[in-house]
Amino acid sequence: MNIFRFAGDMTHLLSIIVLLLKINATKSCAGVSLKTQELYLLVFVTRYLDLFYSFISLYNTCMKLIFIGSSGCIIWYIRKHKVVSQTYDAEQDTFRVLFLLGPSLLLAMFINHEFSFTEVLWTFSIYLEAVAILPQLVLLQRTKNVDTLTGNYVFLLGGYRALYLLNW
Repeated sequence: MNIFRFAGDMTHLLSIIVLLLKINATKSCAGVSLKTQELYLLVFVTRYLDLFYSFISLYNTCMKLIFIGSSGCIIWYIRKHKVVSQTYDAEQDTFRVLFLLGPSLLLAMFINHEFSFTEVLWTFSIYLEAVAILPQLVLLQRTKNVDTLTGNYVFLLGGYRALYLLNW
């Protein structure tokens, strides 16, 4: 395994831990975009379909399951937790995700390695992940209230993407 990929995975994992700690410790999801979290869940579910038919390594399988599970957990906190869900500001989190989903899907349909169901979904996940942070950035720009932990979460996500660029 490439050191940049491992460092990217650990940075991504750290970003998720920071976000979950923020939500759990403050009992608030203020400043967190539900739309970004839902996009990330869609990214991971479409990218990791190979969990059902291919085993690469225990590390790989565990990381995939952690990313899917933690995304679902964050979404549950924002949508269903009786205290945390009260702090979600849907009026500020209004980014139109169809403007991200549509182009990502179109690009995946036409620019992919192989035109198969799993390959198109994997490619879709790559394109979507590149822009999935936009609702979060727009929310932070609108509210102009960036707490330290949310800022660290966004910074670590950027670091994860930078390390993955070096991996490629």
